[in-house]
Amino acid sequence: MPSSTSADQGDDLEACLLRFSDLDLKDTSIINPSSSLKAELDVNTKKKYSFAKKKAFALFVKTKEVPAPSYKCKEIWWKCCQQLFTGPTGIHRHVAAQHADEVWHQTASVLKQLAVASSTSKSLTSADKRNPPKECLTRNHDVSAWLPDISCFSPEELISGEGSDEGEVLLYYCYRDLEDPHWICAWQTALCQHLHLTGKVRIATEGINGTVGGSKLATRLYVEVMLSCPLFKDYLCEDDFKTSKGGACCFPELRVGVFEEIVPMGISPNKISYKKPGIHLSPGEFHKEVEKFLSQGNQEQSDTILLDCRNFYESKIGRFQGCLAPDIRKFSYFPSYVDRNLELFREKRVLMYCTGGIRCERGSAYLKAKGVCKEVFQLKGGIHKYLEEFPDGFYKGKLFVFDERYALSYNSDIVSECSYCGAPWDQYKLCSTPQCRQLVLTCPACQGQGLTACCVTCQDKGSRPASSPAQHSFKEECDCTARRPRIPSELSQRAPPPLSPEPRPDVAEDGPCLCERHRQHFPEASQS
Repeated sequence: MPSSTSADQGDDLEACLLRFSDLDLKDTSIINPSSSLKAELDVNTKKKYSFAKKKAFALFVKTKEVPAPSYKCKEIWWKCCQQLFTGPTGIHRHVAAQHADEVWHQTASVLKQLAVASSTSKSLTSADKRNPPKECLTRNHDVSAWLPDISCFSPEELISGEGSDEGEVLLYYCYRDLEDPHWICAWQTALCQHLHLTGKVRIATEGINGTVGGSKLATRLYVEVMLSCPLFKDYLCEDDFKTSKGGACCFPELRVGVFEEIVPMGISPNKISYKKPGIHLSPGEFHKEVEKFLSQGNQEQSDTILLDCRNFYESKIGRFQGCLAPDIRKFSYFPSYVDRNLELFREKRVLMYCTGGIRCERGSAYLKAKGVCKEVFQLKGGIHKYLEEFPDGFYKGKLFVFDERYALSYNSDIVSECSYCGAPWDQYKLCSTPQCRQLVLTCPACQGQGLTACCVTCQDKGSRPASSPAQHSFKEECDCTARRPRIPSELSQRAPPPLSPEPRPDVAEDGPCLCERHRQHFPEASQS
């Protein structure tokens, strides 16, 4: 068990945690937390305010470290936003100018952590200290006490194998009530930085949802820490972590934050709780149910609906045979989709699925709460776990993922087409217009003809030089999104919608967002 660190040992704590002597952290104007947050802090914690700012800034810079070329001996360089920095001054100025929002979130987490640690230590009795409850056991420790010992590994061992061929990406979630998500945020940030992991972790009072990438050694250590943590060890098992080939290169950076929901359905967890989901079916049980459904002669007259809970650009390149794939752009539209098409589900058995299972947890709870379905089932572990067991089963095509890989392939089926010529094609690319964030399916032949934008409007924009660099900093709506209905109406159960250029997701709904080159604010979502 890690040794405790009293919140009153302020000076020692600071000396222990902030050991980045090579960084110039004298600039105290980098972060400016709001006065409302300052007001929440007690006098003792306010004294640590300057320390918290410096620590947050240093931790963020630390995540950008990359090994310098061998001829530079022991030097460290930094890489951020596709830029390489060879000296601390350059990276410090870049972070201060471009990543103030991320540093502010980290500062808030550190301050909250210190405030909670201080108040908790005062309230614990001597008996409590001998037998602390699980929640206090963690909250009353500094995050560094809950990091794995990596002294037996060299930095090269932790970093090597981060590439897509040798590294690994973890996808997981855990629903359980958390009293102090801000402490979890600070701990997860430190843990991922400690193991050189990138990705996104989303935390709320209802649980945690993460997707992280790094070397196989780093991801193994991360899983071991999560399974041994008192907060999660009774709720998580090794099978809850879905793995795939990848690495730190699959994500532009690490982002950890506290939100109201760990998957953004747009409805407060107090109204629709994860505690009332549908019936979980194992991949084997789900496979049998789909087989039974597909064996029926007239599926439209069946009492069963096979429902894809993902977004349309996900189901476009891969889906279960015979499914109903809503033509929605983000999961927060799903409740409205159910409301608008409620009669479609009346007296039906609904088989729901998504990428890793998390969207089905609350999606099924919402559908159940409507009281119109016979039964609501969900695929445990999502498509990820199903394809591990049935790579040549009833799921055809690729599995869309919210990172730089775009998709995972388990079979050779191609279920989508090139947006321009109609040839079989399922490899997404970003629209070639910098201001656009759409995904487009365009085959090599069409790319060779310069057809690399998502629509005529973007193709025209791409052929003209931008009037100013600032133009590239903002997303602009194009014809693709403007003409798409926000909430589609289903007259009858049908196949997925006809092919059209695919809007790029604004937020990562099964993990980190796809490309951060134009985003300076904290992203919204991470789903499984």
